[in-house]
Amino acid sequence: MIDKTAIIHPSAQIAEDAIIGPYVVIGENVKIGSKTRVISNAHIEYAEIGERCTISPFTTIGSEPQDLGYKGEPTKVIIGDDTIIKENVTVHRGAACGDFTTRIGNKCLLMVGSHVAHNCVLDDQVILANLVTLGGHVHVGFGAFVGGMSVFHQNIRIGDMAIISGFSASRQDILPYSKGEGRPPVPRGLNVVALKRRGVSQEIRTNMNEAFKLLISDEYNTTQAIEKIQAEIPTNEYIEKMIEFVKSSKRGVLLKSHKSGHESLESEE
Repeated sequence: MIDKTAIIHPSAQIAEDAIIGPYVVIGENVKIGSKTRVISNAHIEYAEIGERCTISPFTTIGSEPQDLGYKGEPTKVIIGDDTIIKENVTVHRGAACGDFTTRIGNKCLLMVGSHVAHNCVLDDQVILANLVTLGGHVHVGFGAFVGGMSVFHQNIRIGDMAIISGFSASRQDILPYSKGEGRPPVPRGLNVVALKRRGVSQEIRTNMNEAFKLLISDEYNTTQAIEKIQAEIPTNEYIEKMIEFVKSSKRGVLLKSHKSGHESLESEE
């Protein structure tokens, strides 16, 4: 159903059972999937939106990137299925670099006023709380949660299932599975709740915690900590991912904790 007040560009491809509400503007090169709702007053261009998504009022998707080098090249936004985008969110299309695309995965939630800049990648089940701002080329891993009014520098990575407190800011990568708080959001422990919800056993969580303590320890530098983890702690896919994340970082990973230390798993059960 398309409301009679909506403005639809002739090139747009809209599923027959999609809902386009009042005063929506659909510009060039847009695809909208089955059962997706664009509620009202949204502006969409140069974007592919999957099935069963919700696009709330006054959202802008696919407008030109805030990149002075952008000269009108054919770039786009791709959004997966079952994603919810709330009021006043802005998602800019890619700049003319990388794969020319800004990507948002399946089952994501972008809360009021959040901003996803050009060439960002949000993996599945990411949550951005109100007014989160991501600079260009930020990669947010699977299941990460970013607290409200947080700001992240271009080109950083936020690891899988990391949880970051509100009013944070970082110029460095955020370790997967960690809980971070402050400016910058130094790691204070593992995101045990997310790990439990996804069925990660206590044995694995305990080994992850031992690896985590070594990574944030002031006693070892990063290379020494990784060597000690590999020599002393039974490995698993989560520890391997943490190590690979640290090794592959281009901006450095935020690791050192507050003097009060981290929260141990020893008392979590």
